[in-house]
Amino acid sequence: MDKADKIQINRLKVKILGIDSQYEHIIFMRQDCHLCRSEGYEALTRVRVSSSKGSIVATLNVIKSEIIAREQVSLSEGGIEALQLKDGDEVEITHLSPIDSLGLVRAKIYGKELIYDDYYAIINDIVKGNYSTVHLTSFVTVCAWHNLSIAEISALTRAMIDTGETISWDSKIIFDKHCIGGIPANRTTPIVVSIAAAYGLTIPKTSSKAITSPAGTADVMDVFTNCNMTIKKIKEVVSKEGACLAWGGSVKLSPADDTLIRIERSIDIDSKSQMLASVISKKKAAGSTHVLIDIPFGPTAKVRSQAEALHLKEMFGVIGSELGLKIKVLLTDGNQPIGNGIGPVLEAMDVLAVLKNEPKAPIDLKKKSLMLAAELIVLSGKASSENALKIAEEILSSGKAYEKFKAICQAQGKYEEPIKFAPYKIDIKADHTGIISEIDNRKLAKVAKLAGAPSDANAGIYLHVHLNDIVEKKKLLYTVYAKSLGQLKYALEYADQQDQIIKIQGYGESVD
Repeated sequence: MDKADKIQINRLKVKILGIDSQYEHIIFMRQDCHLCRSEGYEALTRVRVSSSKGSIVATLNVIKSEIIAREQVSLSEGGIEALQLKDGDEVEITHLSPIDSLGLVRAKIYGKELIYDDYYAIINDIVKGNYSTVHLTSFVTVCAWHNLSIAEISALTRAMIDTGETISWDSKIIFDKHCIGGIPANRTTPIVVSIAAAYGLTIPKTSSKAITSPAGTADVMDVFTNCNMTIKKIKEVVSKEGACLAWGGSVKLSPADDTLIRIERSIDIDSKSQMLASVISKKKAAGSTHVLIDIPFGPTAKVRSQAEALHLKEMFGVIGSELGLKIKVLLTDGNQPIGNGIGPVLEAMDVLAVLKNEPKAPIDLKKKSLMLAAELIVLSGKASSENALKIAEEILSSGKAYEKFKAICQAQGKYEEPIKFAPYKIDIKADHTGIISEIDNRKLAKVAKLAGAPSDANAGIYLHVHLNDIVEKKKLLYTVYAKSLGQLKYALEYADQQDQIIKIQGYGESVD
């Protein structure tokens, strides 16, 4: 059999079934398909699927029903999109070549210290989609906090940079700001970027969308403007306004990062080694030279203790220095949400209230944003610590930050203001009088997600109280907004099952 005949036999016609497998490519073939028989394909076999538009690696699911014909094949929506397929198109299915870098993952599992070339091989295969979920899980697990040396974290970081795109700038000093996350709301970035850019700093900000949180900065910015931009467009916006607020997923900066983060979240591993590599690789790839890192810590934050936060601060300094970044790390209060809204539109309205200097703007969000903006100004060397906060306050209070924010949005394609919350709501009230003594960040975030955030941009939570507030019985604690009654019910059922998402210390009670 010649090569042409072999290719013809390996081709099947596509039938689109509309199956969403999120980020993993799945291919569906009949058990009695001639390819399954001739090539020995079984369920969970990894195969390469090719079309005229490119190729992907997919995991095989075997179908025993007649939902597709024997000469047909289907792919999950991600695969259909990646290969730009439509009904009736043909694809070629072939065996996946051996993945040599898996041997390096096995070596790491047995305790071998890997070098840059090893990590590059692993990350390159991850970017190409060659690793299955099982392979990715093995790699993420072995990269947990104390398993990597400083040299290995540095090598992993460099590999994550070198397997993606990078951005270069004419300016010698490029600023960036990043929060490691774990605190609901805390939407300081749009405010800080606006103040910094209005002051004259160059700050091209790329941010993530939510993976397990109720909103990421990019989800919030999608409420206002277009965040999905090419590198060329990002450069145009920054050239015009000195800043951008873009979705990092629209450009391939450290492209393995989002894949690894998704695996971490799914198996509930919070690898600090991976966090360091993730943050620093994206900042370096974006062309940043001076980076401000916000590490909130608290009992229900991502970082639980001050000791852990201090260790992470030290590691950011060491790895950042090795890659030529000037990094300043701030340890901040992670005991409660920052701001009132939790969810894209609710957080966007908080951002807008601060930028517009509205009397009811959340004071905690305003104060933290001003503090972070002042630290960036100090990092620039253009003002002392004593003057930087005053400069930031003047830029905000004068309306310059708001005008800069609108200008950035307009340069990105449009500027729209959020106007409404989701239609269904329920108020959660205090069951007794006392003082707010604890707020569980994680549980509150889960309520917002069950209500529909971030996929429903108008859904989420509006928080009416903060720590140390005195509340009377039946005082509003928070309001849950949802697009449907069903989602509202899910959120309420979860909240009812939890032991004090917001704890009220009654008068005369002893503090734990």
